Amino acid sequence: MTLPMVVPAPGLPARVRIHEVGARDGLQNEKGTVPTQVKAEFVRRLADAGLTTIEATSFVHPKWVPQLADAEQLFPLVSDLPVALPVLVPNERGLDRALALGARRVAVFASATESFAKANLNRTVDEALAMFEPVVARAKAAGVHVRGYLSMCFGDPWEGAVPVPQVVKVCKALLDMGCDELSLGDTIGVATPGHVRQLLTALTDEGADVEALGVHFHDTYGQALANTLAALQHGVTTVDASAGGLGGCPYAKSATGNLATEDLVWMLRGLGIDTGVDLDRLVATSAWMAEQLGRPSPSRTVRALSHKER
Repeated sequence: MTLPMVVPAPGLPARVRIHEVGARDGLQNEKGTVPTQVKAEFVRRLADAGLTTIEATSFVHPKWVPQLADAEQLFPLVSDLPVALPVLVPNERGLDRALALGARRVAVFASATESFAKANLNRTVDEALAMFEPVVARAKAAGVHVRGYLSMCFGDPWEGAVPVPQVVKVCKALLDMGCDELSLGDTIGVATPGHVRQLLTALTDEGADVEALGVHFHDTYGQALANTLAALQHGVTTVDASAGGLGGCPYAKSATGNLATEDLVWMLRGLGIDTGVDLDRLVATSAWMAEQLGRPSPSRTVRALSHKER
């Protein structure tokens, strides 16, 4: 395999933790339903490639995300893996289902905008936060790690550009609620590096710990890697990515795939930043998953390296 030349850049972290979302955020947007055994094998292969945080599934009502209706069947098939396996829980019922299966890391999913909160949760932003409050409190009381996702941090398909103070307000509410970490989502992929720096600066100026912040970029306009680099320069060390670039958002039709994990690993390796990920195995895993889905992987790195091997 061809590997990038390593040329470190100043001011960047020595190590980045990749929060792999392909098995949840990636597969939830598929038109068809992926068999449970295939999902379990996907998670196992991702773990074998060296990923240490793999978001496994979502305990949402099957009516809303039928692609993940098998959460109860899937989680026991992968729970023995020596990796962190976060799961999405939309409410207390979802938390109950996750805790019953022994989940030790959960995530709640909020919106920075009223329009997306209505589309995704059928609530206002404040009503959604009120719904999450007992979820977070109960999870923390049970010793469970809680991640807060915040969507539409940079732009909304209905409202356009989202004011930074508006995003900061909801971020602070989630952190004050007790979330251990917060993932800043560019759900429709409209962010640019200056916008990323502005939001991160506003958050840290308000007292947010940069170590508690992660970034979640979609690559709609080809900006995901540039935005990631801007976040790393600000001190962020947690980056969400999806193996093979799978994913989108079922409630925001303009959202294309997530930042591909392979593309991220390629850039980080070239910068001399450690991820613990075996790129060979990861590429093979995404190529295998693309075969299961019956289409080529959108990841440029997967396509480039798979082509070289033929």
